[in-house]
Amino acid sequence: MSSLQPIQFDSLYEQYHEMVFQLCTGFLKGDREMAADLTQDVFINTWNAWSSYRGEASHKTWIYRITVNTCLQYLRKQKNKRNVGEEQLQDHAEEERTDDVHFTDLYQAIGQLNDLDRLIIMMVLEEIDYPEISQIVGISEGNLRVRIHRIKQKLKKLLGNG
Repeated sequence: MSSLQPIQFDSLYEQYHEMVFQLCTGFLKGDREMAADLTQDVFINTWNAWSSYRGEASHKTWIYRITVNTCLQYLRKQKNKRNVGEEQLQDHAEEERTDDVHFTDLYQAIGQLNDLDRLIIMMVLEEIDYPEISQIVGISEGNLRVRIHRIKQKLKKLLGNG
């Protein structure tokens, strides 16, 4: 594929920035500052990976995949760094608490899920179609539906509604 032109990149950025930011925010348990940094990394990775884009999936699916990989890579690095613990991340998220406490509580509950479940529920919240989600995460649509049901049950328990 040809190289990405700045005007094309600007268009991709405008179209998908909010989606990427929301997904990163979910991965980072509501920490919007860290999510902004990770969003920037996603678009750097998008720019760098453009030559490998084959057009087999939509730009949206492709950018979701880059977002997922970037988030998972970040989380793995954080797990390897013992100086950044789970409690520090939660404390930081609480400092950033907005007026919308329920929204923050949801992100904190989502943050307690494993990485794949967190990714899946963030895409559901973004109203991504199930076939596209199953393609992004690499599981069958039937398996995805079962997983989503289980994730929702976990979140209800975590939020005290189940």
